[in-house]
This record gives sequence, C-alpha cells and structure tokens, in this order.
Amino acid sequence: MSGVEVTPLTKRNHYEEITEQLKRQILEGKLKVGDKLPSTKAMSERFGVGRSTTREALSALKAMGLIEIRQGGGCTVIRSEPEAEIKLPELEALRLNRKTLLELIEVRQSLESSIASLAAEKRTDEDVRALKRIVKEMALAVGDDLEGERTDIEFHLALVKATHNSMLSKVLDSIMTPMELAIREVRRVELYANRTVAERLLEEHSDIAAAVVSRNPEAAAEGMKRHLRNIERILLKYL
Repeated sequence: MSGVEVTPLTKRNHYEEITEQLKRQILEGKLKVGDKLPSTKAMSERFGVGRSTTREALSALKAMGLIEIRQGGGCTVIRSEPEAEIKLPELEALRLNRKTLLELIEVRQSLESSIASLAAEKRTDEDVRALKRIVKEMALAVGDDLEGERTDIEFHLALVKATHNSMLSKVLDSIMTPMELAIREVRRVELYANRTVAERLLEEHSDIAAAVVSRNPEAAAEGMKRHLRNIERILLKYL
C-alpha cells in the first residue's frame, strides 16, 4: 500500500489505533499535504479490519482537519497538523453514558435546525445541485445500509456547507463524529437496512432539500426538527 505504513494492531478499539498510526505518519511528514490515501478497501485489507472500522478512523482524521473525504470515498491529506479541536465533555465515556448522548442529540437538533434555516437563506446554485444529486443517490440506496449511511452523512455535510459558515461546520463535526461512533450499529440496522424506515427518511430529506432550494428558512428548519425527532424516537428504543 504505497505511502502508508502498517504495523500490527493491538488495541481492542482498532479504529483508534488506525487513527493514531495515520495521524503519526501525517505529523511526521511520511504522508504529505496533497497525498491521496489508498482506498478504504485496500487499507482495510492491510490493517486486517472491516471497512466500517477503517471508515471510523478516517472520520476521526477528518474531524481533526487532517484529511478531506470526497465523493466516492477518496481521501486526501490537507493539513500537516491537527486543527484546534472543539472539545465536548465526557466524550470518552459516550458509548456508556446515556445522559450525555441524549444531551448531544438535543444539541444536534437545535444546531441542525438553525443550519437548515441558514442554508435556505445562503445556498448557491452549486449547493442546490449538490443537494439534488445526494437526494437522488439516497433514493437509489434505500435498503442498502452502508450506502444509506454514506448518503445521509453527505446530505447533512452538504447542508452545513450551504451555510458558507466555516465555524458551523467545525461545531457540527465535533458533535456528529462522536455521535456516529456511538450509535453507528443501531443506525445501520434500524435506519438504513429497514426499507420502510429508509423510505421515510428519504421523504424527510427530500422535504428539507426542497425547502432549501425554494429559499424557505422556516420550512427547512421545521423539516429538520421533524426529521431529527423521528431519528431520536428510533434511537431511544436502544439507549
């Protein structure tokens, strides 16, 4: 695997160790700004882990501001040192701390409703094209857990990009990354692999996108609140 060194994994949380190995290679200059990382499939094979584990590691590197994850999964090194992190309390214990996770869900609901409203006010034609493309991909992904998860995350990232506010993007990253890790397996089984639920999520995302396209901040915010409340109701069965 050109450019990336691999050493045997020893920790139980393999994604954390993969994150540390790749981060160290970036900080030491073995992986330089502009270098493209191998595919998720190639890295998973070399590390001896599943693709979901590798994706978790890449998501963590993205949250640090070290890499960019592009459409189709391609990853490129964009910084040689981590950005100043926005830290939230108790993240290490998040998987075991129901109260913290519920509070984080509340923060996300409030933040993303504001993001949807601002996106409706500030979106560009390019943002509209991106949202429409993602909604089409969501329609094709109904019932496919991995592709459903990818397009869902991409939709929310496209919305925050449409606000053209870099600080909002950083704050959302600081909330979504730990949430994705904490609820990933439940999300896949209950949201994306379940066709009935996936079809409802598609309708909700379509409504939000339509409100943004038509520059209707109130409808965009209300659509996001409705969407995230439905997600919360499903998750609460397992928390």
